[in-house]
Amino acid sequence: MFFNSKSIRTALLVALAFCFIGSSVYAAPKQIKIGLSMDTLKEERWQKDRDLFVKKAKELGAEVAVQAANGNDALQISQAENLLTQGIDILVVVPHNGVAAAAIVKAAHKAGKKVIAYDRMIDNSDVDMYLSFDNVDIGRMQARYALQHAPKGNYVVISGAPTDHNAVLYRQGQMEILKPAADRGDIKIVADPWAREWLASEALKHTENTLSRYKDNIQAIIATNDGIAGGAIAALKQQKLDGKVIVTGMDGDLAACQRVAEGSQSFTVYKPIKLLAEKAAEVAVKMAKGETIASTGATINNGKKDVPSIFMSSVLVDKTNLDSTVIKDKYHAKADVYKNVKAQ
Repeated sequence: MFFNSKSIRTALLVALAFCFIGSSVYAAPKQIKIGLSMDTLKEERWQKDRDLFVKKAKELGAEVAVQAANGNDALQISQAENLLTQGIDILVVVPHNGVAAAAIVKAAHKAGKKVIAYDRMIDNSDVDMYLSFDNVDIGRMQARYALQHAPKGNYVVISGAPTDHNAVLYRQGQMEILKPAADRGDIKIVADPWAREWLASEALKHTENTLSRYKDNIQAIIATNDGIAGGAIAALKQQKLDGKVIVTGMDGDLAACQRVAEGSQSFTVYKPIKLLAEKAAEVAVKMAKGETIASTGATINNGKKDVPSIFMSSVLVDKTNLDSTVIKDKYHAKADVYKNVKAQ
């Protein structure tokens, strides 16, 4: 069979066209890239969040670029801007300072990227979505438990970092329950400091000062998280008061669960971080793809707008349900939780 140059050129063009069309049809979809900007990774809790989020995102076919600022606002903003230059499709932020992080949202939106506030709200910003636990209700849980077990006496309330919007929410819930009891004269709030950067050393200092001022006459310490609880308990131990004063907590840290088992900490609030991290990864991937997120009807005002929100449930964990919560969920191993408890 004879082919002239024209027919050969035509055949080649047709073949090339089919190759182009085929490559378009069968090209692998673009991999979603998520930027995860974290306040810190110094605490056990945040390491778990990172690992669970990254694992779920990978299962959904996305990759995650993680940056941690170790409590430095300027560094977190710089890191977030750097993530935006890496071609990410969406930015998830655990802000150190809810007010300062508004600059991150502004930069992301300028780059055409949406922002999810993870666990902590970004204040006075046009943030697109907020995922967390019901932090006001956690504060209520802490205060109710304390009043049930110490209905009379002197109370100390130690809140978290004043730059963390969540600390404000926890305190709001605590005071909703405590203030009526204080107004009735059932309890007296003798100190209500904030712990800078959520530092246990701050809680230790505040507790030592209050114990000295009131000659150890303290019946309950509302410690907003487990780190603060640890600092407060260290001060109580110095006066041999550990286990004799109600001490609250939150986060379900291993050290806190050990203290609950031993009896020096009354309880911790276990926040199933796996549920939060996995849900956040799912939402991030969907938003990056432009898919609609089913509304839960929940919103929280951040000073600028009512932000669409998704809340997870929390569980109060004391001696009675350690086994059926953190241990059953394999959040901590039973041997680790009870390792300091003397054999009966």
